[in-house]
Amino acid sequence: MTGLLARTLTTKLTVSNSLDGDDIRALQNLPIRTRNLEALQVIVADGDRPAECCLLTEGFAFRSKTTFGRRQVVSLHIPGEIPDLQSLHLKVMDHDLITLTPCITGVIPHDALRQLNRERPNVAAALWRETLIDAAIFREWIVNVGRRSAAARMTHLSRTLPEA
Repeated sequence: MTGLLARTLTTKLTVSNSLDGDDIRALQNLPIRTRNLEALQVIVADGDRPAECCLLTEGFAFRSKTTFGRRQVVSLHIPGEIPDLQSLHLKVMDHDLITLTPCITGVIPHDALRQLNRERPNVAAALWRETLIDAAIFREWIVNVGRRSAAARMTHLSRTLPEA
């Protein structure tokens, strides 16, 4: 795995998880390939059956649902996140994952992640924790879209975006 991908993944996971040196080396040895994407390019689409996950390394992406021809953005994603990690266990995507800006992603095969989870329980727990954090953020988005005024939604968003 390239240095940038390794740093992005290990930095994200070690912020809120306790990983030892062997865990970090196992993460660094994942077979990840780099993918460069333009803005507004579909990473994975509703109905797809992906065999890999996407590590967002540079740029921003969003998750959305489309109904009656109209797209609803339901979450934003920043570097370090694996926004489609649930595809490891849920075989069919029920939403779209799309780049908001030009992005560099790391593509991680599901088989490699499954093996890593079996061999490194601390890493499996860290990935599970990241999924739970993603779910908590998603619940905030549901409240944001359903109950806040436009002004309150923008205020909430400006407080959640990373500083430049």
